[in-house]
Amino acid sequence: MDQSTQTSASKAKSRPATASATPAFEFPKFGIPNFEVPKMEIPAAYREFAEKNASQAKATYEKMKSAADEATDALEGAYATITKGVSDCGHKVIEAARINANAHFDYTAQLMAVKSFAEIVELSTSHVRRQFESFTTQTKDFVALAEKVTTETAEPVKDCFTKAIARKI
Repeated sequence: MDQSTQTSASKAKSRPATASATPAFEFPKFGIPNFEVPKMEIPAAYREFAEKNASQAKATYEKMKSAADEATDALEGAYATITKGVSDCGHKVIEAARINANAHFDYTAQLMAVKSFAEIVELSTSHVRRQFESFTTQTKDFVALAEKVTTETAEPVKDCFTKAIARKI
């Protein structure tokens, strides 16, 4: 074992020490050029022109920001209104489905108690008439709700954009 220890120690000594000290690749070093800005006086006319344009740009930005904020508020209100309207329509549909299902269950129960063909015709005719009346009423309710939601949603947005156009941004 002494020989193997001596052999590995001699191998370690035979490696050059400079290989690990210097990197294999070195980035070139560049100096940042020093550019001096010439000192010159800006004429008063140019200075006034720049200040005037800057103040106009700031005023226009403020107007645009104000109009954008108003439009955002109007659209948020419209989305809230439409969300409530869609929810109301969903409730209306569920209520109509419940009414129609109950009417059909009642019709089926009455149909089971019929004893003659004439009673079937009479019962079916009255059921179809009631269902047609119910369908007509439900349609009118849906149309009225849709008109209400549309008006409540569109009116604030329309007013906001009318005001924005009137201000001539």
